[in-house]
Amino acid sequence: MRARINYLHFGAAAALALLTAHGAGTRIVSAIGMSTEATNSRETLTDASAEATLSGVVKFEGSQPVATRINMAADPTCLKMHPAPVVSEEVVIGTNQALKNVIVYISDGLGNRTFDAPTEPVVFEQRGCTYNPHILGMRARQTLKVTNSDPTTHNIHPAPQNNREWNMSQPPGSSPIEETFAREEIIPVKCNVHPWMKGYIAVFKHPYFAITGKDGSFALKNIPPGEYTIQAWHEKYGVLTQKVNLAPNRSQEVQFIFKP
Repeated sequence: MRARINYLHFGAAAALALLTAHGAGTRIVSAIGMSTEATNSRETLTDASAEATLSGVVKFEGSQPVATRINMAADPTCLKMHPAPVVSEEVVIGTNQALKNVIVYISDGLGNRTFDAPTEPVVFEQRGCTYNPHILGMRARQTLKVTNSDPTTHNIHPAPQNNREWNMSQPPGSSPIEETFAREEIIPVKCNVHPWMKGYIAVFKHPYFAITGKDGSFALKNIPPGEYTIQAWHEKYGVLTQKVNLAPNRSQEVQFIFKP
């Protein structure tokens, strides 16, 4: 009887030891999991704080071209809206030879990173029988909203190479036209009713692009550190390219100079 009792006592002690060891093992695994999550969180914070900024200016070098005057006499409604002469926005040069309407963007270096499209639409307005803005930047699969603010009929006709082409009429007071583009490219836009109406829609799969204003400046923010190819595109003067190596948590400046 005594031997049987000792055997039962030994068995219970062994079982308790196994349970204790199993519980300790579970706690160890849990602790490792928490440590990994904390490490990932720290890495995310480090990556965010290491983002770089690329800024600069685009200029024109050479004799300033004479602005081309737009003749709107074909539509008296358009002509009436402009008591002063209207000139083409193909080349707009500001103070200190700053060049407006240049698209500056990352063309290579982002690898397989993906970015969600913004939920807010971008607006391309037909106003004064011109496109406003002249150059519009947007993201792939973001909603494009085309509006007609004029008392005359327009049509919007993008002519892409890598996306679906479409051509829609838009009478005065009609609802906005909403469309999207699935792939990257710079798309020329025209109005078949008013041949002087020309513009561009630049579509990107990432957020790292900017369009220069009158001062020729641009800024690309929150860029992951790394080596990139940066391009500057102008509708008349073509494309300029630079390579940059962006260090973590640093700002870098570059300059593009277009010549005729």
